[in-house]
Amino acid sequence: MYLEHFKLTELPFRLSPDPTLLYLSKHHARAKAYMESTIWFTDGFVVITGEIGSGKTTLLETFLRELEKDVVVAQVAQTQVSPIEFLQAVLVQFGFTPFKMRKAELIATLNQFLVEQYAAGRKVLLIVDEAQNLSNRVLEEIRLLSGVETTKEKVLRIILAGQPELSEKLDSPELVQLMQRIRLRFHLAALTPEETQAYILHRLEVAGAHGRQLFTPDTQPVIYRYTGGVPRLINTLCDTALMIAFSSGQPVVTPVELKAAIDELQWVEFAARTSRLRAGVEHQAPAPRPPGSDEVLARIIVAHGGEHVEERPLRVGRVIVGRTVDNDVQIDSKFISRHHCQITTTAEGSIFEDVNSTNGIYLKSKRVRRHHLNDGDVVVLGKHEIVYVDERSGRARPASSEPTGDHSAIDESGSYSPASNSEP
Repeated sequence: MYLEHFKLTELPFRLSPDPTLLYLSKHHARAKAYMESTIWFTDGFVVITGEIGSGKTTLLETFLRELEKDVVVAQVAQTQVSPIEFLQAVLVQFGFTPFKMRKAELIATLNQFLVEQYAAGRKVLLIVDEAQNLSNRVLEEIRLLSGVETTKEKVLRIILAGQPELSEKLDSPELVQLMQRIRLRFHLAALTPEETQAYILHRLEVAGAHGRQLFTPDTQPVIYRYTGGVPRLINTLCDTALMIAFSSGQPVVTPVELKAAIDELQWVEFAARTSRLRAGVEHQAPAPRPPGSDEVLARIIVAHGGEHVEERPLRVGRVIVGRTVDNDVQIDSKFISRHHCQITTTAEGSIFEDVNSTNGIYLKSKRVRRHHLNDGDVVVLGKHEIVYVDERSGRARPASSEPTGDHSAIDESGSYSPASNSEP
């Protein structure tokens, strides 16, 4: 391998969830704090979601490593199971051999164990990873388990971690009772460009780089463009680039080695790749825009109370909208979550998506979680409106007679004109 060549003591970008390599971005630190809160509060679930490769498992391993000895943990990662199989898996984690027990006996054994641990002064924590695969029946069993309590407090602490589909599942009408038990809910976003660079430097430093820059500065924007700030993708690309630099006898990774790594992995830019995955296989996606293209494909207009607040062009990539200054578009309002929603733009279209906000996003008075934007769409966030204007060539604007449902309109020049009776 390349360790000796780069004078490293260990592999910096291995994919295994090693807590010693964890980089705590602001989002990862907040998610970890939410996990830690389960030890002190037993009044509900904590739900952590994130895209594949966002670092959920590494975060969980770090959290587990730091737990005190008085915490008894059951960690379940095999989630495509029946209710009985799930209860058996939990009891196995607690040291039982439950495979011949009937369901009533499984529940009784687990309840007795929880009460005994409480009496002994120990805390019991259940962590379910890949929870998006759990059936509604299993989720209902987990809700019932969370109800085990003494005269003073509930006994079982629960963390559910999974991909974004978990949030969609929890929002279903069938799980309304479970939703009422969720105390904290957080979506683990990808790293920003600055965090991506810091992540790479952190991993190299842990691996023995001692401040040496093994990636030239001009590689950083390219790394972000092709990984989207997803830790697992960063690891894959950087590890491949280091291998290519090693085989070429280069002391550092330059854009030449990075391009060779991208070609070897057969990657396209992250925004184009995720768009294809989400669109499914209904049709062949258009070829991605060439690197370096800065074409404005659309724009959004932010309005409040009939007043134009801000206008922003959309290019290929992602724009985050939220209340705090670290967002691409800041809307300082108590009705807007810290990170409320995102707009992902590709050569073929734009997608508006809620990122687990409190008050949601609305289109034509209907709450939506994800929507493929059409020219003239008006999306409502709290007391604000975001109007989408498509600038792609050959796109016809909607007929003026078609109602938007939000008392607003786009004139022939593409400007937003709220009607006089527009409601915030």
